[in-house]
Amino acid sequence: MGGRIINNGSISAYVPRPTSPAYTASKHAITGLTRSISLDGRRFNIACGQIDIGNAATDLAKPMATGVPQANGTIMSEPTFDPAEVGRAVRYMAGLPLDANVQFMTIMATAMPYIGRG
Repeated sequence: MGGRIINNGSISAYVPRPTSPAYTASKHAITGLTRSISLDGRRFNIACGQIDIGNAATDLAKPMATGVPQANGTIMSEPTFDPAEVGRAVRYMAGLPLDANVQFMTIMATAMPYIGRG
């Protein structure tokens, strides 16, 4: 018995982008799943956490360089960050002993328009 689950969430579950209801709903579902597994996994010594990633420089984020829709109706480029940092964050979470857990972690580009978005 025992183990760790790290779910891939998104900050879109908290502050969605325009025209993204399916993606936002799916990430809300991951947050609910993380909480449910955290509760139900206790009796099996299973720790469950979630990492919410914002603007890691992957193929999915390539449009950020030229501009993406903002809540105010404008198009704006957004900063990204090295996805290797996500790997380091997951490694940290995975390396914890099972009596400790990072329930939710947000990792994002420092200047990303997250605070105040929406």
